Amino acid sequence: MKPGHIPVLEKEAIEALQVRPEGTYIDCNLGQGGHANSILKAVCPRPSLLGIDLDFEAVKASRERLKQYNSQPVLIQGNFAHVDIYARDHGFLEADGVLFDLGLSSVQLENGYRGFSFRRNAQLDMRFDTAQDLTAYQVVNEYSERKISDIIFELGEEPKARHIARAIVSKRPVKTTTELAYLIEGIVRKSGYSKIHSATKTFQAIRMAVNSEIDNLKCGLEKSMNVLKPGGRMVVISYHSLEDRLVKRIFQKESTDCICPVKSIECICSHKSSMKIINRRVIKPEPSEIKNNPRSRSARMRIAERI
Repeated sequence: MKPGHIPVLEKEAIEALQVRPEGTYIDCNLGQGGHANSILKAVCPRPSLLGIDLDFEAVKASRERLKQYNSQPVLIQGNFAHVDIYARDHGFLEADGVLFDLGLSSVQLENGYRGFSFRRNAQLDMRFDTAQDLTAYQVVNEYSERKISDIIFELGEEPKARHIARAIVSKRPVKTTTELAYLIEGIVRKSGYSKIHSATKTFQAIRMAVNSEIDNLKCGLEKSMNVLKPGGRMVVISYHSLEDRLVKRIFQKESTDCICPVKSIECICSHKSSMKIINRRVIKPEPSEIKNNPRSRSARMRIAERI
């Protein structure tokens, strides 16, 4: 792995997956191959691994990282929303475990030209898949003020969303990350002290919109459940309250037999539970991990098991 990349909740994730000799595992967010490497070296005989990432550079880095293993993992550039298709095509149906490690890697943030970070001057891009058409530039410079405001408020949970959207539209064209960050800072800083940079929530929201992250996550979680064998584990590490709430909601739904409205006298939904929640409370990094890797501070891990 490149310097600066540290897998989050690495030990806890491997324990949660209950990695078995010759088991089959799917890493839906390869990143730099940190968690994938931990899965492959956890037991002998080695497990089989299917790795997925939208970012071509991440797949390339992971391939280099994991080339030491004789049983070559299957690594794919693709959207984990199609995990069921990849699993079927590559023999990973009835998997023993599926791992999601959401969010950005340190390497993506440090690659200035990708436009993910407000700390590095670059064109507004923010695409995980550089082949897709929609970029952050289009969101910022072509979307309506109302739509930008909704994105920043809903995906970034930014209280100043309307003010930021109005400022963006008034200053168009906004071409670079530093232009956008400076504009946001002038608005948010006025509202008082914050532990995070003024532009954090807005950049996060625009990135999530560009990459359809919430829709893809919902689809990926639901399809992954059908890929797991009975007793197989799903482990999800999220860094955003919106993502964590979605994971929690889906896990709760799939671990409940009846999902009819509370006021219903009789069950008419015919819903049957397919998952069992393993940890009712989220697992968070230890203080020592946060000290060594400050970006892990917002990580939340949830675990469910197919029944």
